[in-house]
Amino acid sequence: MVHCVFCNIRSEPKQKVIFSNDHCMFLQLEQVQQKGSQLEGSGVIVPIKHRETVFDLSAEEWEATYHLLQQVKQYLDEAHGPKGYNLGWNCGEVGGQHISHAHLHIIPRYEDEPLAGKGIRYLFKSEANKRKND
Repeated sequence: MVHCVFCNIRSEPKQKVIFSNDHCMFLQLEQVQQKGSQLEGSGVIVPIKHRETVFDLSAEEWEATYHLLQQVKQYLDEAHGPKGYNLGWNCGEVGGQHISHAHLHIIPRYEDEPLAGKGIRYLFKSEANKRKND
């Protein structure tokens, strides 16, 4: 079995569990939490049981993720004061998933960012991402 940083959170000492419930946990990497960093406040919600992608979550895990997301938003609003959020699941290698354990990215967004106002679609609509015609 491939090493999974989410199945064994002790393997990544700079990864901290901020909140958890019976089915999932909210993790943050210590090195991206500095004030003013590009990913200040960001983290991931991961199921406790190994699930390869979001499509493999049980109904209970979906509900637990929802409840934890609400708790995380309140925490981030109070601790960091973002003006927006990007949320996303990467699924499969082509979809950008580099850890084969489902994880919901939570990325607070701030008004003073150079790309403030640009959402997820901005990346996909760029000319650099244009598909090749056969």
